Amino acid sequence: MAAITASMVAELRGKTDAPMMECKRALTEADGDMAKAEELLRVKLGSKAGKAAGRITAEGVVTSFIDNGVGALLEVNCETDFVTKNDSFLALAKAAAELIAKNNPADVAALGALPYAQDGFGPTLEDVRKGLIGKIGENMSFRRFARFAAGNKLASYLHGTRIGVVVEFDGDETAAKDVAMHIAAMKPVALSSADVPAELVARERSVAAAKAAEDAAVATAAGKPVQSAEIVAKRIEGGVQKYLKEVSLFNQAFVKNDKLTVEQMLKAASTTVKSFTLYVVGEGIEKKVDDFAAEVAAQVAAAQQAS
Repeated sequence: MAAITASMVAELRGKTDAPMMECKRALTEADGDMAKAEELLRVKLGSKAGKAAGRITAEGVVTSFIDNGVGALLEVNCETDFVTKNDSFLALAKAAAELIAKNNPADVAALGALPYAQDGFGPTLEDVRKGLIGKIGENMSFRRFARFAAGNKLASYLHGTRIGVVVEFDGDETAAKDVAMHIAAMKPVALSSADVPAELVARERSVAAAKAAEDAAVATAAGKPVQSAEIVAKRIEGGVQKYLKEVSLFNQAFVKNDKLTVEQMLKAASTTVKSFTLYVVGEGIEKKVDDFAAEVAAQVAAAQQAS
C-alpha cells in the first residue's frame, strides 16, 4: 500500500476543498492514486449534505440583483462566518439572486429546481447547493427571498453582506438609495405609524402598562401619591405613540440630516417610497451557544465516573 503523505493530502484538499480527514481517507482507499481519490471524493460529497442538513445555519449573506426594473433580495445561510468569505458560497448566492429575478420561482423548492451548474456540480441549483455542502463541509440553505416586478423603480443597499435592503420608489434615485441606507441603519418595521403591525402595537402597549403599574407600586411603597387612572392612560398612550414614531420609516430622523424626518427629505427630493424590504442575516434564527467550560467539566466528570 502506498504511503499517504501530508503533501498528498494538502494537494487533494487544494483541488477539492474537502475536509482534510476526508482527503486522507480517499487517498488511502485509492492507494495513493490522486485522480481516483478525487473521483471518490466527488462521489462522497453528495452524501455529506444529508449529514449536515440538521445543523443550524445562523450565519450567511444577503445579496441582491436588479436589472431592467426587476429585482430580488435573497438570504443564504451557513453555519460559520468563515464560509461567508468562501468564493464558491458567494458565487452560489449571487447566481441564486439572479435566477430569482429572471425566473420568478414560487418558493425555495422551486428555486432549487432551476437549472444551474457550478464547481462541477449541477444540473440544478439544489444539486450545486448539496455539492458545495460536501465540498466545503458545512450546511447551507436558501432561507428566504423577495422578488420585485411591480413596475416601480428599484434601489438597493447592502451593508457588507449581512444587511440588505430593496426600496420600491418613484422619483430621485439618489434619494431612494439614501433611504435604503437609512433603513439598513435604523431598521424601521413599516413605512408609517398606521402600517405598524397590530401585534407589535399591542406588545408595546402591554409593556407601557406594565411599567405604569410598576411605577404605581413603587410610589405606594414609598408613601407617595399615585397618579390617577386618566393620567396613567395618557402616559401609556404617549409611550405607544413615541414607539410608533421610532419604528415607522417616514417619522424617523433621517440619518444623513437629523433635522429632517425621512418623509420631509423625500418630499424635498420629490420622491415617493412605496415599499421596502429589509433582510438581516440570521434574524429570528436561534443560534447554538457552546459553553466550553461546561463541556470540559462534563467530560471530566464522565472520566471520573468511568475510573
